[in-house]
Amino acid sequence: DQTFSLLSAHLSQSFIENTVMAAKAKVDAAYRYSRQQSLDRVRRNAHYADVVRLMKQPRGASRIAVRSADYLANSLQMITESLEKRHKRSINATDLISKENLQALIELTGCSPRHRIPSCRTTQNLHTYRTASGVCNNMKNTRWGASNTPFLRFLPAEISSLLVSNRILPTPTADVQSDPVYTFLVTIFAQFTDHDLTFTPTSPSIASFSDGIDCGKTCTRREPCFPIDIPENDPRFGSNSEDECIPFTRSAPACGSGNTGFNFGASTVREQMNTLTSFLDGGEVYGSDDAKAHSLRDLTSDKGLLRVNDIFNDTGREFLPFSSMSINMCATRARITNNSNAEEVPCFFAGDDRATENNALTALHTVMLREHNRLARALACLNPQWDGERLYQEARKIVGAYLQVMTFRDFLHHIVGPDVIAELLSTYPGYDEDVNPGIANVFGVAAFRFAHLMIQPIISRLDEQYEEHPEYPSDLLHRNFFTPWRMIFQGGVDPVMRGLVGRPAKLNTQQHMMSEELTDRLFKFSSRVALDLGSLNMQRGRDHGVPGYNKWRKFCGLSQPQTLEDLAAVLNNTDLAQRLLNLYGTPDNIDVWLGGVSEPFVHGGRVGPLFACLIATQFQKIRQGDRLWWENDGVFTEAQKRSLRQTSMARIICDNTGITEVPENPFLFRPRGNGYTQCENIPKFDLNPWKEGGESLM
Repeated sequence: DQTFSLLSAHLSQSFIENTVMAAKAKVDAAYRYSRQQSLDRVRRNAHYADVVRLMKQPRGASRIAVRSADYLANSLQMITESLEKRHKRSINATDLISKENLQALIELTGCSPRHRIPSCRTTQNLHTYRTASGVCNNMKNTRWGASNTPFLRFLPAEISSLLVSNRILPTPTADVQSDPVYTFLVTIFAQFTDHDLTFTPTSPSIASFSDGIDCGKTCTRREPCFPIDIPENDPRFGSNSEDECIPFTRSAPACGSGNTGFNFGASTVREQMNTLTSFLDGGEVYGSDDAKAHSLRDLTSDKGLLRVNDIFNDTGREFLPFSSMSINMCATRARITNNSNAEEVPCFFAGDDRATENNALTALHTVMLREHNRLARALACLNPQWDGERLYQEARKIVGAYLQVMTFRDFLHHIVGPDVIAELLSTYPGYDEDVNPGIANVFGVAAFRFAHLMIQPIISRLDEQYEEHPEYPSDLLHRNFFTPWRMIFQGGVDPVMRGLVGRPAKLNTQQHMMSEELTDRLFKFSSRVALDLGSLNMQRGRDHGVPGYNKWRKFCGLSQPQTLEDLAAVLNNTDLAQRLLNLYGTPDNIDVWLGGVSEPFVHGGRVGPLFACLIATQFQKIRQGDRLWWENDGVFTEAQKRSLRQTSMARIICDNTGITEVPENPFLFRPRGNGYTQCENIPKFDLNPWKEGGESLM
């Protein structure tokens, strides 16, 4: 039989090959159409939504992996349709396809390399330095924590069909409350850290695989289109609006997930890919694959430096290099300034493609680039015999350790609070090769999006006295998206960094959760449809099949409220509990992100008990499952570890900007004059333990 035999439950090789060829043609056509359409839209008028779509596309090795997953998923869909037509009934193809057929499909679609175990040479370099992709960190489970692997699941998936609500979150700019304790740097450091750990690409196709309909032109859910229905009488759209939905594209699948059912680490649930490593390794600075890491390096000299901008500088200091993309997604200056003759510049190029998303994030990226180059130059003076590769790797290793120290010692204390730190993240327990450091889906799409509630509606730019900059005033957040020209032509890094350490974060309160800059104006200057970041967060959670609020409360050993009284007690707010139940019917149905950000803070933290648990659990695994964690035996010498313990964000700012005074702890807010310290009085980082010939590295 050329197609299928119920007796043998086996598809012929020729049928499989023809099906895969047809599936590849369908996917390739959708990819070509989508790429061309996306580029054309940005060329015509760089709408924010179109820029984000391009930015969220998988690239390089990630794109190859996603394409293979789509080949496999579409092949199985075509086989299912063929079998259903033949047998005139609903059929799950994977219940009938033999293991040999599945293996053939996996090989033909290119999914097989995703599951092959990488070879790890036991060289000195692998024991001393990280690979760019994170492979071989764990010598037994070599792909644990590596880039381009699926997110992990702490709980099984289930799909929610709940309506998106905009009744809980929006806060007018005038009503935003500022955090009395923490600076806006805490918020941006959270984003910077997230971009070290998670990036989930969306499907490269903006058209339905089944019928080719553009996802932006349909409100029907056809893979990969997953639009958000607009509630009736939504005030943002008006009663005469023809819009019935907000376009939304599903996250790209990982190979071997969905309905493939094969059993070498795969899941019958659709899984999403994390294109970054799961380690706190500075991937947002250095890249998370070999090709990206190589392209970020300055190989014109043997000095171990990262590439910098060769056109502009910041009063003598380095800017990030420009992207070499053929299309300029950051040509926003003419539109924002209403000056058609304004000079445009490309997006910046960094280890993470989101570095130009907003100016505050760009400033932090720039400071860390400068710190790497500062370290490489200092190490060259200390060890003139080192070649460029050694200088690069040692500076990269130090920057990665900086981020680990500051994340655990400073940042996480402010977020999950001292009690949770004491319970889950206190003394380093040592490396455990049986701990998988992979990022959990719920962490990426829910728990670590807590900082969206800490985003101020304004990006502040301050002068040397930490007052409003007279020449380059602060501006609304939505006018700072993808605007590298502000950094180039409007005062550089210093005014923005002063704004981060000299102005408070937004305070998340149950009455005023999310700034209207993110609920009503996120795409206002560049899109006909106003998008709502809260709705996008919840829709992404549903796309990823993340279970609801009470399932996660149970996972963390917390109570699972069932009634209004129960929920009111958990939230310490009867009105909010009632509004949630009016929308969701039962606490079980509440989206985990919305439930998590609605909880009152834990003691000393800026998240509630649920997110404190999920965030601490994830970082516990990141630390314990990292063979090259800075505190692990043999990674650094004892003298080097003593230096690293004195790492300070204040010193990094002083060394890499023109700022001359900062708070000693830039995460803690205080008015200028009350605890600001001159840079000359902030201890310098001691590099002497890195002088070769001193204490042994091992």
